Amino acid sequence: WALGLPAHCKLELDQPTDSTSHCYLGFSDESALILIRHGESMWNEKNLFTGCVDVPLTKKGVEEATEAGKRISRIPIDIIYTSGLVRSQMTAMLALTQHCCKKVPIVMHNETEQARLWSQIYSEDTKKEAIPVVKAWQLNERMYGDLQGLNKQETAGKYGKEQVHRWRRSYEVRPPNGESLEMCLQRAVTFFKEHIEPQLLTGKHVMVVAHANSLRSIIMYLDKLTPQEVINLELSTGIPMLYIYKEGEFTRRGSPSGPTEAGVYAYTWRLALYKQKFDEMLQ
Repeated sequence: WALGLPAHCKLELDQPTDSTSHCYLGFSDESALILIRHGESMWNEKNLFTGCVDVPLTKKGVEEATEAGKRISRIPIDIIYTSGLVRSQMTAMLALTQHCCKKVPIVMHNETEQARLWSQIYSEDTKKEAIPVVKAWQLNERMYGDLQGLNKQETAGKYGKEQVHRWRRSYEVRPPNGESLEMCLQRAVTFFKEHIEPQLLTGKHVMVVAHANSLRSIIMYLDKLTPQEVINLELSTGIPMLYIYKEGEFTRRGSPSGPTEAGVYAYTWRLALYKQKFDEMLQ
């Protein structure tokens, strides 16, 4: 796959714009990284420990995913990474329905040679209109072991609020037969370093849609947080976080507040200049 932006979606700063240009800017020295926790799942709604149980979004979760897509609709995306769980994949697909260039997210199937061959696309033009979606179990939610499927409030009543808090928020403490945050971090951050960071290094713009604990782990790495700082980090469902990757450094820019909000773009000189060019193009 050629992960670069299609020609009709690229807006170069040194080229005059016209009414046929679309909504992207190709950055030569900085990349966008978007992190999104999936929208509300059916077990979030029921207040159950979900972990690696594969449950879909609620109606509210669908709305959150769509709204997240609106917030990032003019931020460039070349490739998407999701977990292996359907709530993450639903969120990514729904978000992309709002993206300005209307590129089609295509799930990559490389599980076997046959799966790869059967899912091949043989039109170069079609490939240019698509965004590859890579599923990775390493981005799955933390596995909660014997707590999966239990009601959180009832579990706190049975074992005590302090014990449940330790299981949920401690860095090294594991729930019975489950993963600690430290264990989740090892797999999620290793995958990020080996697969996602190299994409950013080559100038690709990346969206990662995953889960509270796998994203908490990645943010710990990006923001150089301590174990104590990361256990207090809360991530809301369906809220995108924007980072800029430049010269080997990640800079967190917060959450875009809306697709037409100037603050979405005014994070770096190039993003601010892009917003100005795009506004001029629409006039």
